[in-house]
Amino acid sequence: MTSNLFHAGRAGSNPPVVFLHGFGGSHDTWQAFPEKLAIANRCIFYDLPGHAGSLDFPGNFSPRRAGEAILADLDAQNVKEFHLVGHSMGGAICCLIAMAAPERVASLTLVAPGGFGPEINADLLRRFATCSSVEELRDCLKLMSGPGHDPEKEALEALSKHRKIPGQTEKLQEIVAIITRDGKQGALPKANLENFDFPVSIVWGTDDDVLPFSQTNDLPASFRFFPIEGAGHMLPEEAPEIIADVIRQTVSAASP
Repeated sequence: MTSNLFHAGRAGSNPPVVFLHGFGGSHDTWQAFPEKLAIANRCIFYDLPGHAGSLDFPGNFSPRRAGEAILADLDAQNVKEFHLVGHSMGGAICCLIAMAAPERVASLTLVAPGGFGPEINADLLRRFATCSSVEELRDCLKLMSGPGHDPEKEALEALSKHRKIPGQTEKLQEIVAIITRDGKQGALPKANLENFDFPVSIVWGTDDDVLPFSQTNDLPASFRFFPIEGAGHMLPEEAPEIIADVIRQTVSAASP
């Protein structure tokens, strides 16, 4: 995979935890989580194709191609089994990876994931794709977050730095057109989700203005569901301690 790959935490012999960020983000979304998790698993962070260090990933973007690229990279590292954690579009890609290689997935933690219904705030995501300055990003992320959440200055500056890479905002506009075609997102097949036989947890904010909370109404019975009252879509930033606790529980549930 033509990408930046970031490792943190102790190597150990346990399956690593693979983290995928959402649309318009980068590996920075998850960098604080190894310390919060305090688990004996290596953590692997990807910049998804078309984002930051993977901006030059060849070919046209699709969530399925992104999942295939990540699986190929894990193959190249000789990673046979792994836990998956994904936010938003990264959550949808995690599900596609799990459908393609269920025998390799130890657990799955989904954070306001894409693909659980056709509704998506396409206008807000299109606006997010064009933002590059700290001020523009702050205004947009406040709309994507729950009431009262103010994005941290350091995170905004890191995101702005990535957005100023030549070609980045243009690539994001291409990607958002693909994932919100006709103002809707593609839906994952529920029958496939119901067949997952590893621990699955899903976290969603009740005030999500990007992917509506109502998409949790018909989840597979085997999923452990964690609603966060008053939170919006940017849960790794809005509720990091809760997200870390859910990941830790899910990874632990997969242990022998």
